[in-house]
Amino acid sequence: MRLIVGSIIVFLCVFGGYAAMGGKLGVLWQPWEYVIILGAAIGAFVIGNQGPVLKAVPSMFGTIFKGPKYTRASYVELLAMQYSLYRLVQQKGLLAVEQQIENPHESELFNSFPTFAANHHAVEFVCDYMRMVTMGVKNVHEIDALMDEELETHHQEQERIVSAMQGIADGTPALGIVAAVLGVIKTMGSISEPPEVLGGLIAGALVGTFFGVFVAYGFFGPMAASLKGTFEAESKYYISLKAGLLAHISGQPAVMAVEFARKALMSDVRPTFAEVEAATSDLPVKT
Repeated sequence: MRLIVGSIIVFLCVFGGYAAMGGKLGVLWQPWEYVIILGAAIGAFVIGNQGPVLKAVPSMFGTIFKGPKYTRASYVELLAMQYSLYRLVQQKGLLAVEQQIENPHESELFNSFPTFAANHHAVEFVCDYMRMVTMGVKNVHEIDALMDEELETHHQEQERIVSAMQGIADGTPALGIVAAVLGVIKTMGSISEPPEVLGGLIAGALVGTFFGVFVAYGFFGPMAASLKGTFEAESKYYISLKAGLLAHISGQPAVMAVEFARKALMSDVRPTFAEVEAATSDLPVKT
């Protein structure tokens, strides 16, 4: 919705303002200028990015269009899942949790929380570190450092996508100049034409500069910023898991481990203590 509303505002203000001050919209229709700019931008994107980034293009636009995929209800569910998992360990022991983490897709505990269960990265994150605990790793500082390294790698993978989009935003103004220069070259080849013809050719050439700057700052730059904001918001899902897991490993009771996890969330989506208490009060102990 933000993408649609923002795009409408950009188009109305730019083209509406241009028409209101007496400009002729027909002059702006220079399709080959657009082909030069956008085609070269796509080619540069392909040259400058590796396979994983290119494969992520469809999901990248999906992320821009939809925004963060986690809602306040998703975080309530995440905290409830952590409470259920940590309480299971404290009441039934590590042997009980082994049954959950070795076959997470068949886990009754995980499948009770569908948003979490559908996120295979999050499930794998929890299972990997709980498996380490069952194998005897108890040094919280070492696990903390390892989690930081894993989350940093995940952040770098997302940052490559943001940088790719920002690269288009940085490059299209220059590609607009390329299109404008080509238009000027075409105009110079028609120097013998009457002034009204030359005026149209020069105007068409300048459209390239306009369009390059327009799409860079009106669309590609904001899209890169939107991606960055979405990825940063979604990273809190994993930060919450990390905080809860570390608190649990250090010996905190389930209710306190979940409180550590809750405090790691951004204030606009952070459930209240009462909301978490209500969500966890009737949870059965999984076996």
